[in-house]
Amino acid sequence: MSIKSLQELAESGQLAGRRVFIRSDLNVPLDERGNITEDTRIRASLPAIQMALKAGAAVMVTSHLGRPEEGVLKPEDSLAPVARRLSELLGRPVPLRANWVDGVDVKPGEVVLLENCRVNQGEKKNSEQLARRLAALCDVYVNDAFGTAHRAEATTHAMAKFAPVACAGPLLAAEIQALSRALENPQRPLAAIVGGSKVSTKLTILNNLAQKVDRLIVGGGIANTFLLAQGFPIGKSLAEPELVPECKRILATLADKGVTLPLPIDVVVAKEFKAEATATVRRASDVQPDDLILDIGPQSALGLAHLIREASTIVWNGPVGVFEFDAFAEGTRQLALAIADATARGAFSIAGGGDTLAAIAKFGIGDKVSYISTGGGAFLEFLEGKKLPAIEILEQRAAG
Repeated sequence: MSIKSLQELAESGQLAGRRVFIRSDLNVPLDERGNITEDTRIRASLPAIQMALKAGAAVMVTSHLGRPEEGVLKPEDSLAPVARRLSELLGRPVPLRANWVDGVDVKPGEVVLLENCRVNQGEKKNSEQLARRLAALCDVYVNDAFGTAHRAEATTHAMAKFAPVACAGPLLAAEIQALSRALENPQRPLAAIVGGSKVSTKLTILNNLAQKVDRLIVGGGIANTFLLAQGFPIGKSLAEPELVPECKRILATLADKGVTLPLPIDVVVAKEFKAEATATVRRASDVQPDDLILDIGPQSALGLAHLIREASTIVWNGPVGVFEFDAFAEGTRQLALAIADATARGAFSIAGGGDTLAAIAKFGIGDKVSYISTGGGAFLEFLEGKKLPAIEILEQRAAG
């Protein structure tokens, strides 16, 4: 992908004295009192802001927060907590500006935070009229919000059409580079792990990856549906019987490439879905009618970990069991450790999706994965092989 970057502009002196508009992803979780409970996205936004400030730009930053009603700014939708946290992290005042569509007063070397962009009429509908007004506020438009790259909205897409210069911030550029390295020009063997509860939510991903990978590993309710497609008993486990034909098609696609999909040979089951349920290991062929499959078994974990350790590129989206319950976490833990081992030996690994990030945190391998994606929906749509609107428009602008 060829996209102009903020770093290129900064290093070539093209930001000094310029008005730089940065679309960040500052959509952080808040508690009932409006306090930020987790600030990873704010921290991830800092390099772009600091880069523009250091280059002598007048910096405007905006983001959405939650799902506000257009035209109505309620206190719970305000970016005020974000402005306070940004001020602390940058070590300088970051004023919050409301009603900013028709003009922003900011001088070179200063940074302001523009109130929740989804409050603006026409933002979610990607209004050209709104985008032209926003583009007039700046000399350089920067998209640094990979988490919203799959949405065509005024500040993520249309604005990039009309700004004098449009480029990617360092976070967005890093995401594009990592995902392209994993899926467009991977070192092989390429292994993908796709877990989660439903085949239906990951069907397009599975179909796309089946065309690309050398090893496809499925887990969770997805694996249960594949087991059903292969004639195995799954008891009362979560599955989607209506998607058995789709699973068979995916298996046929893999078989045509000479690739097998390694299904669990043993599983961990319980009679009820709760943390304190008794865990029992059974062969996959011996699952009882009243069993719930909640994890892969130790032999399966051993075999899958071996496949992962042999890979040169690894894409991970989703756990292979109910890892939130310690009794059913071992399968996901073994795969996480195998990814960490493979990465330590030189493999390139990328992980994304909310449950995946929670598993990475639980098993303490955050610094042992090559790249952790910040975008849930955008990461999934990239895996599906879709063109992300925010990236596509930056490519078009770079091409002239």
